[in-house]
Amino acid sequence: MPLRRSWAGILRRFHLRCHPRTHLLIVLILGVTAGRASFITCVAAWGDGFWELLPFSMQMCLIMFTGSVVAVSPPVRRALAWLASRPRTPRQSILLVALCSMLLALIHWGISIVGSAVLVRELGRRRAGADYRLLLAAAYLGMGTTWHAGLSASAPLLVATPGHFLESEIGIIPVSATIFSSFNLILVAIVVLIFSIVTPLLHPAPAETIEATPAQLEAIHVFEPPHPPAALKPAPATKLEFSRWVNLTFGALALVWVVDYIFVRTQHPVTLNVLNFVMMGLAIALHPSAASLVAAAEEASGLVFGIILQFPLYAGMYGIIRETHLAESLAGVFVAGATAHTYPVIVYWYSGIVNYFVPSGGSKWAIEAPYILAAGKTLGVPAAKVVTAYAWGDMVTDIIQPFWAIPLLAAARLDFREILGFCMILFCIYAPVVTLAFLLFPR
Repeated sequence: MPLRRSWAGILRRFHLRCHPRTHLLIVLILGVTAGRASFITCVAAWGDGFWELLPFSMQMCLIMFTGSVVAVSPPVRRALAWLASRPRTPRQSILLVALCSMLLALIHWGISIVGSAVLVRELGRRRAGADYRLLLAAAYLGMGTTWHAGLSASAPLLVATPGHFLESEIGIIPVSATIFSSFNLILVAIVVLIFSIVTPLLHPAPAETIEATPAQLEAIHVFEPPHPPAALKPAPATKLEFSRWVNLTFGALALVWVVDYIFVRTQHPVTLNVLNFVMMGLAIALHPSAASLVAAAEEASGLVFGIILQFPLYAGMYGIIRETHLAESLAGVFVAGATAHTYPVIVYWYSGIVNYFVPSGGSKWAIEAPYILAAGKTLGVPAAKVVTAYAWGDMVTDIIQPFWAIPLLAAARLDFREILGFCMILFCIYAPVVTLAFLLFPR
């Protein structure tokens, strides 16, 4: 216990002291020195680049927003409640949460964050005996092990989207070369299998188990759709607002568009825009009324403030890297210390370290991509391999830093240090496994 608290304190202080503004200062200094540009030139490049990533910013907001709206819909909540009734032992409960967190993250990381919290609450109410700290660590597992290898992986989906900001340098990289590559699929299967075995084994002995209190469980907010007013004869507008057919009609129209677009009109069926359109259609169709959809949307909008605040800052950093020739200087550093064989591992760990200081849900791709892709090209490493290494690195340190766990832990009334001991063990298993995989990455 003392060791776990010591690690928690160190990492928490480290995280609080290092945030995007610190990273911005580092990029400014590097731009002046390695990029051989004046300070005024760097500031001008930062300001000019501030709005360069507005489409990407909106895409990432919609990923978080639509994932939350879908996760709190009545059908999804009923499915999670049914799953919560299946386990019979504490370890089975831990296994269920870990599996759901990882598999939901493969589908959509926004659903994983919100859905896992709902599942923890349902399990706590139905099944006694499971350690609350480990339940929450397992609920966080998807963000630290699988999300950036799945269908909502921001970097692979971005480079598969026509018109992305690096298209002139690397073209369009289809998801068949990243998300659906044999390497990625096999590694995902291995990771899910390992943590399905390991996570339940971490459950403490009964004497050391800390269960959730009723107050903690009730504190985890669960969305309740509004009900129509109890009027004898509701107004036509009220009837329409609470009509099931309005949402179903919009959902059906969205389905028609998706089928037409994917199977008839395009060669790039899986992009960020398509993902968000599908999720928006699901969000509308799964809620029983327009009133329910709007209420869920109001709650979900509170989750995207971090993206809205941070993305212009990252875009400014991208402007500095692009305009001061800093990318060429940094690429030279990477080339000097790497070979074609070791470069994916270097990108993996570099991405992970930067992610600890700048947790971004993949948005720091705008900062790193220009120079890690340039270095990869010089070394003869395919761009798809660099993107895959970046994606896995971008999530490796999520499990040991609190940024994405803040909403979950705040609702659960726990401090990050209470789950960090379990998270550190998971990290120490996960990181070497994936490192070895990239060392064996087929050429």
